[in-house]
Amino acid sequence: MHAPAGMIEPELLMLAYRSGIFPMADSREDAEVFWVEPRRRAILPLDGFHLSRSLGKVVRRGTFEVTCNRAFAEVMQACAGPRRDSGETWISARIEASYKRLHELGRAHSVECWQDGRLVGGLYGVGFDRVFCGESMFSRMPDASKVALAWLVAALRRSGVTLLDCQFMTPHLATMGAVEITQARYLKLLKAAQTYSGEGEALGDGLAAGDGEALALPEGFGALLAEAEASSSSPGNFIAQSLTQTS
Repeated sequence: MHAPAGMIEPELLMLAYRSGIFPMADSREDAEVFWVEPRRRAILPLDGFHLSRSLGKVVRRGTFEVTCNRAFAEVMQACAGPRRDSGETWISARIEASYKRLHELGRAHSVECWQDGRLVGGLYGVGFDRVFCGESMFSRMPDASKVALAWLVAALRRSGVTLLDCQFMTPHLATMGAVEITQARYLKLLKAAQTYSGEGEALGDGLAAGDGEALALPEGFGALLAEAEASSSSPGNFIAQSLTQTS
């Protein structure tokens, strides 16, 4: 199913995400989008994130300054660059404009990694209820995207999010704890993460229903930094420690 030319309306885009569907394009210049509902879905259970020893050292050292929503447009531009394997990208100019609008409305967020004032890695995605749908990430320095993902997981756990959608499984995500599930299972988890029952029903896969309303990613990110400061710990040490504790 193709949408007409022009920016995707935010209401339609959010309805798609709430239904387990997301848009892609065939190339940067493609004016059309197609709607994707994978038969197999990758998720990253937030209590199953794997912080390797080497990555833990990078996080603790504070190799990168990590921020949230400081450079959403720049992160999207970097993610939209040509892929090494194909030279193409699924992030068309139309998709980029649509997510920038979603960011302005407080529904799309980014995590950035900086070194010496230069943007060297990051990711972006869409957040609603107790769900965060990761869209894409990039890295210009070793471990930069991994550090961004580590901070994202810590912030989402602090926010009360229960479902981190990674869309498609990759070897990179698998090493960090992502698992692949059926689309039917994903839709069940997606529905639960949008429903507040007040009972905390366990659903497996590191998820639970009825945990109450979640903070938006920027608020959860800010809460993490405040807690790190209150504990007299460096942000990197605090993040690494939080990721070694199960939820």
